[in-house]
Amino acid sequence: MARRFKVIFNRDKCKGCELCVNFCPKKIISMDVGSVNAKGYHPAGIEDMASCIGCASCAMMCPDCCISIYQLEEGEE
Repeated sequence: MARRFKVIFNRDKCKGCELCVNFCPKKIISMDVGSVNAKGYHPAGIEDMASCIGCASCAMMCPDCCISIYQLEEGEE
């Protein structure tokens, strides 16, 4: 069975630098242009959680440590 991952963004810490967007090999991260965080930036978010391969490129590139990645166990959402 394929491993599944959950990516969590701390939207209030995000400064909208888009490094996570640029370094995601699956291109499933985008900026949420429909909302603005407490700092006044459009925060990053994931479009298709099921397509995440858990490589953590986004988390490693984030200068503000806004991204956490967890491997899900079977049956977990």
